[in-house]
Amino acid sequence: MVTFLEPASCLSITSEAVITHFETEPLDFVVDEKAVMFPFYFDPSERVDLIPFQTLSFPGDSAIIRDWLAQFWQPGQVIETYTLLDRINKEIVRNLTYRMREEPGVQRPAETLKIRAGSCRDFATLFIEACRYFGLPARFVSGYLHCPDSVNGHGSTHAWAEVYLPGAGWKGFDNTSGIVVGEDHIAVAVTRHPEDAPPIAGSFTGELSAPPSMEISVVVTSDLPT
Repeated sequence: MVTFLEPASCLSITSEAVITHFETEPLDFVVDEKAVMFPFYFDPSERVDLIPFQTLSFPGDSAIIRDWLAQFWQPGQVIETYTLLDRINKEIVRNLTYRMREEPGVQRPAETLKIRAGSCRDFATLFIEACRYFGLPARFVSGYLHCPDSVNGHGSTHAWAEVYLPGAGWKGFDNTSGIVVGEDHIAVAVTRHPEDAPPIAGSFTGELSAPPSMEISVVVTSDLPT
């Protein structure tokens, strides 16, 4: 809570962090032999901890998700697990349209598939529900993306998904670009349900001469050794 002792035209909050990233080769991981091919089963000891991340957040959309996933896998089929995930990830990028949304919260997966459009958090939510429908543990990640070639300031807020693969652990999939998460992705929050990772929110009490507005600027610089 902030109390202004005298009139002010703005409130500026600055946060600075130094991050060391070690995931320079995002595809350099080894999946446990039992999980190389899908479908596979988790060990009982793993299942206890993973059940929350296998539970659908939008169970009412499961029939629509099932129909959409039929193009990737049919009962009785055996497919490489990474190939399955990669195809789902790239299909979102290939056939759905990205758009920024200022509205709070996420779209239901059924809505994203219906209008064939959404924001990064909507695409991540769809991918997570698709993975969970197949019994693969998945979670929502909110953070920042370092993108020096396309964004002024070189950084933007972003969201993506992580899938748990035995032997490799939690692996990130960027559902807006169709790639595996690497050193340009900076995670800030990880949650089971997308609605549990909201952005900064607040309220104002007092007299206003004009409607309030908020601006966010993300500045990312890289200091890689030569």
